[in-house]
Amino acid sequence: MINDVIAIARQAGQAILDLYDQPHAPDLKADQSPVTVADHAAHQVIAQGLMALDASIPLLSEEGAHLPYTERRQWSQHWCVDPLDGTKEFLKKTGSFTVNIALIRDQRPILGVIYAPVLDQIYCAEIGQGAFYHHGQTHQRLQVKAFDPAAIAVVASADHAGPGVQRLLSKLEQPTLKSMGSSLKFCLVASGEADVYYRDIPTFEWDTAAAQCVVEEAGGQVLTEDGQPLQYNKENLRNPGILTCGNRPEFWLECIK
Repeated sequence: MINDVIAIARQAGQAILDLYDQPHAPDLKADQSPVTVADHAAHQVIAQGLMALDASIPLLSEEGAHLPYTERRQWSQHWCVDPLDGTKEFLKKTGSFTVNIALIRDQRPILGVIYAPVLDQIYCAEIGQGAFYHHGQTHQRLQVKAFDPAAIAVVASADHAGPGVQRLLSKLEQPTLKSMGSSLKFCLVASGEADVYYRDIPTFEWDTAAAQCVVEEAGGQVLTEDGQPLQYNKENLRNPGILTCGNRPEFWLECIK
């Protein structure tokens, strides 16, 4: 199934690229985040593709209808999708935005695909099968980095770094700070380019689902601030603060206190 999902993500990415060079006047959603015609175009491609792939699996998409929990709680599995993760990066034309598609089963992501259309990069994973990176002729397995207290790299969001990130940095000696848009921040941890990504500003389930599968299959963890694996199809789709790390979760959990 993962190859089919990658193909759908690529099709959605092409729909975004077809609109990339056009001027955009984004609308604002209730949470004041921007949404564009490219978000909606990618959603339509993904919704149609996943329906054709398996019509029995329900879809939860950032740009789709959000069913009440009384109905969602009956789901044993579902797709969790962000058609265009990093709309602000799309508008700024940085190329640092992604298409995110995850399959959730029993509140945990079991398949994840992240596609960066401008960069033509794929990060993907399936439970028990490992995590992988694809770009052109490059195909490699992802593995988190070994913990080295003398060479710590921290990922922080350029637009959404909260006060907890500064608290974390204050407890480290001369860390390297890396910044990236969208789900690519998680991918820096999964690929061994960074040790940790802490996000104390709220996210939603579609922001993290595909990335969590990639990180976990690369040997890392995506945890809540109390050290529990992040779960899905919650009554409230907003995530708590999250800690993504490659190794030594107990060290990082202590750092964010």
